[in-house]
Amino acid sequence: MQTNFQAKYRVLNKIGEGTFSEVLRCQNRESGHLVAAKRLRKSFLSPSEARDLPEVVALKKVSDHPNILHLIETHFEHEHCRVTLIFELMDMSIYDMMKTHRRNIPEVKVKNYLYQILKGINHLHINGLFHRDIKPENILIKGDLIKIADLGSVCGTFRHRPFTEYISTRWYRSPECLLTCGYYDSKMDIWSVGCVFFELLTLKPLFPGSNELDQISRIHMILGTPSPLLLNKFKKHKSQNIDVIFPQRAGTGLTCLLPNVSDSGRDILKNMLTYDPRIRSSAARLLDNRYFNDLRDADILRRRLTSNSTVHSERSNPVLLSFMATEKRRRPKVCCK
Repeated sequence: MQTNFQAKYRVLNKIGEGTFSEVLRCQNRESGHLVAAKRLRKSFLSPSEARDLPEVVALKKVSDHPNILHLIETHFEHEHCRVTLIFELMDMSIYDMMKTHRRNIPEVKVKNYLYQILKGINHLHINGLFHRDIKPENILIKGDLIKIADLGSVCGTFRHRPFTEYISTRWYRSPECLLTCGYYDSKMDIWSVGCVFFELLTLKPLFPGSNELDQISRIHMILGTPSPLLLNKFKKHKSQNIDVIFPQRAGTGLTCLLPNVSDSGRDILKNMLTYDPRIRSSAARLLDNRYFNDLRDADILRRRLTSNSTVHSERSNPVLLSFMATEKRRRPKVCCK
C-alpha cells in the first residue's frame, strides 16, 4: 500500500459522491494517464487495517476479470488516516448513460450489456463472493464495455446467515431481503440484475418503492403474491419491518410492460425475477440461455483467434524457436525395454 497519493496524482475534478466515499478524476503527474480515485470517508488507524478492507481483499481476488472494475493500487494518507483506491477510469455509469437517452436503447445493445453484467456477477459468485448492491450507479460503461464497480458491500457466500438486514438499494432489493432478517444469499444479485435489465430496456425503474412496504406491494402488483407455502418459509426469519401477511393478488405480469421486447428477452427476465430464490436462475445458468447464443459464439471465436495469434507469434519468434530447439536437444532420451 503506497502513501504518496498527492505526490503521484493531480486531482482534476469530482465525478461522484456517496455516503461512504467520493470519486475523483485524477491524472498521473508523470505519465499523464487518467484514473478514478475513490477516497473513503472512514478514518483508518494503519495501512494494515485498510489492507484488510473487504472491498480491497475482494478486488485483489477478482479484478482481473474484463467485466469487473480493475483496482490499480491503494494509498494510505498518514496525515488524514484516509484510504484512496485507484481504479481505471470509465466513461460513466449506466445510470448516467440512460439519462442521456430520450428513446429506448435497442434490445440488441441491452442484451450485450446484460451478458457482460452476468459474466462479471458469475465471476464473483464462482469466487465465493456476492456484490449485494447491484444498481445502475454501480455498473460502469466505456464505449460498449461494461464493468461492475463498488464492491463496498461485498460478502462471502460461505459465511453463515443471517447477513446484514438493511442492504442493497431499495428499488433493486430482492423479496428475501425485504421479508427476512438477513436470510438471503448470492441469488439476491440476480434479482437486482433483472431490475437493471428492465430499466435498460424501458429507461424506467421496475419497482420504485417509497419504503419497504410499498416496495413489496409494487412487486406483488406485477408478479403477484407468492404461495402461502413460500410466505411461511419467509415467516420463519421474518423482518421486523414488514409483516408477512398479504392479500392474494394475481399480478399484471411482465409481458404487458415490455411489448416491444423479444420473447427470449422476456423469458430471461422472468428467470431473474422469480420470487423464490431457490428457483431463481444462477448467473451461470443464465449465461447458457439461448438468448445469448450469438454472444457466446462470438466469445468462442474471439478466444480461438487470440489462441491462434499467440501460437503464430510463438512460431514466428526466432529467439523462442532457438530456445525450444536447444531444450529439445538437452532433453535426455528415454529407452523403453
